[in-house]
Amino acid sequence: MVEEIFLNVLTLNCWGIPYVSKNRLNRMNAIADKLTSEDCDIVCLQEVWSINDYRLIKGKTREKLPYSHYFFSGVLGSGVCMFSRYPIDDVIFHKWPLNGYVHKIHHGDWFGGKGVGLCRLKVHNLDVHVYIAHLHAEYCKENDEYTAHRVLQAFDTAQFIRMTKGGADAVILGGDLNTEPQDLAYKIICGVAGLMDACAKKSGSLGTNECANNSYTDLRVAEKEPNGKRIDYILYMGSKNYKIEVNDFSQPFPTRIPDTNFSYSDHEAIMASLKLTKGYQSEDANVDIRTSLKEAISICEKALHNIHRQRLWYLFFSFILIISLIWSMGLDYLISSIILSIGFNILRLFLTAVLCYTLFMSSLWNSLEKNALKAGCSAMELQLVRLSKNLDNNCNL
Repeated sequence: MVEEIFLNVLTLNCWGIPYVSKNRLNRMNAIADKLTSEDCDIVCLQEVWSINDYRLIKGKTREKLPYSHYFFSGVLGSGVCMFSRYPIDDVIFHKWPLNGYVHKIHHGDWFGGKGVGLCRLKVHNLDVHVYIAHLHAEYCKENDEYTAHRVLQAFDTAQFIRMTKGGADAVILGGDLNTEPQDLAYKIICGVAGLMDACAKKSGSLGTNECANNSYTDLRVAEKEPNGKRIDYILYMGSKNYKIEVNDFSQPFPTRIPDTNFSYSDHEAIMASLKLTKGYQSEDANVDIRTSLKEAISICEKALHNIHRQRLWYLFFSFILIISLIWSMGLDYLISSIILSIGFNILRLFLTAVLCYTLFMSSLWNSLEKNALKAGCSAMELQLVRLSKNLDNNCNL
C-alpha cells in the first residue's frame, strides 16, 4: 500500500445559466484555461447547466484531467460534473425527493433534478470516494420557504455518504451547499456523515459568495458584509487505513479574469491540499448531533402543517373557480358581440388553466411533498433513537 498521497481538490459554482448568467461563454473559457494551469487532481463544478459548456471544459482540460463525468438529471441536468487526474471506476447519482417547487420557474431548482453524485476514483491502489452536491439556494434569508427542503437535502446527502462509503480509503465532498457553518444544514451534513471541514482551521473570515471583491456582487450587499458568506465547501473523512490532514487551503483564482473587468463566477473557487497517510483516522466521539436532528424534525413537522394548510387553500380556490366557470356558462346567451365573446372565452380558458394548477397543487404535488417530508422525518427519528441508544450503552460501560 502507498504510504503517502497528496490530493489537490478544487470546487467552484460556475454560475452557468444559458441566456441568464452574464459573460457566461467568456467565463467558461477562462475557467477551463485556469484549470489547465492549476495543479488540480480533482475538480468539482456546479451550475454547469449547458452540456456544451461541460464539453468545452472537458476538451481544454483533457491533458491534465483526462477523466470526467457529468451527472444528468431532471429537465435541465443536475448542473454538477467532476474532472479527475485519476481513473473513475464507478458513478452513481442520488436525486433528492425534495427539490423546490415546480411552479417556481424563476428559481428553477426543481427543473435541475438536484441530488448528490458519487465518483469512485482509483488513486494508485486506493479507493477514494468523491461526492459532489449543490443544495437548494436560499433566496430570502428573512423568510426562507426552502428551509425544510434544504435540511432534508442535507440529511439525505449525509445518509447517502454514510451508507455508500464502505470500503473507501478516503471520502471527499465538494460543492456549493448553500449553508453557512453556523447553519443547521451544515451541522447535519458534517455530523451525520462524520465529515470534517478543510477550511475549519483557516484563520480569518473566508467568504465564497457575495464577496465585495467579486464583480457580480451587489454593492448594497457588499457594503453590509464585505467578506461575503462561506457556502462552498471541501469536506473530508479518512478511514481505518488512511488518515487525512489539510496541508493548505486557498482561493486560487484571482478576483478578475485577466484583461477583463469581471470575475470567473459569482462564487469564489476554493482548493484544499489533502495529505493521505497510512494510519487509522478515528471519528470525533464528542460530536453529538441529536440537538440538530431534533431541530430538523421540528422544522419538517412545521412544514407538514403548512402543507396541510396550503392544500385547504388550494381546494378553496378550486371550488371558487369551478363555481365561476359553471356560472359563466349561463352568460353565453347574453353576449351578442363576437369580440366580447372571444374575450370572454379567453378569460374562461385562463381560469380553466388556473383551476388545473390549483387542483394539481392540492392533490399530486401536495402528496409528493408531504410524503417526502414524512420519509425524512421518520429517517431522522430513527437516527435519533440509534444515537440515543449508543450514548446510553457508552454511559453504561
